[in-house]
Amino acid sequence: MAEEPAPEVSSIKRSRFLPTIVAGVLLGAVAIAIISKYSGVGPWGQFWSALLSRGDHYGLSQPTVVNRIQRLQRLETVVYTMDKIVTGERENPFLPNFLAGDRILLLVHGEAVAGIDFGNLKSGDVSIQGKNIRLRLPQPQLFSTRLDSDKTRVYSRQTGLLVPVDPDLESRVRQEAEHQLQEAALQDGIMRTAQQNARSTIMSLLTGLGFEKVDFD
Repeated sequence: MAEEPAPEVSSIKRSRFLPTIVAGVLLGAVAIAIISKYSGVGPWGQFWSALLSRGDHYGLSQPTVVNRIQRLQRLETVVYTMDKIVTGERENPFLPNFLAGDRILLLVHGEAVAGIDFGNLKSGDVSIQGKNIRLRLPQPQLFSTRLDSDKTRVYSRQTGLLVPVDPDLESRVRQEAEHQLQEAALQDGIMRTAQQNARSTIMSLLTGLGFEKVDFD
């Protein structure tokens, strides 16, 4: 009986292993591509980066940012406190104080509050370029000055023997105390501090929204 030609058997074996070899090569290429993709190196890494890159998308347009800041409204950024004794008195031009005078010492505790009203921010005050943003904030304002009624009290009251107590003297001294509180707060730089604190607040807000550089005019 004649044997089958050897070349035919060899051909059959090659045809069986060929798909396996091709599959192995393909799997190897895929593995290299995956490794390169996540490592970010090599031509395959560059290819995957270019193919899958979505770019930087900032959904925060200029009007949106302006609106987010405006929603802060009247932001109180600094509270200035004052404790002092304020004196008020009424004198008689003809009689000595122990007869016709009226003197009061008021122990005062007051607070002055300053900040920025971001409702005044205009669209033209904000400019955005990519990850950079530049702002011109509204001017700081002194929102209020007030005396704490629970901590403000009459320290001393001396009234002359011949005159009644002046019911309006304490009110006038309180008004003078509020004026002194305002002047002291302004002299100690409450407006400057209010602006600095406001900038810090806005800086934190904007960096939290994804901006990398925040500048102020």
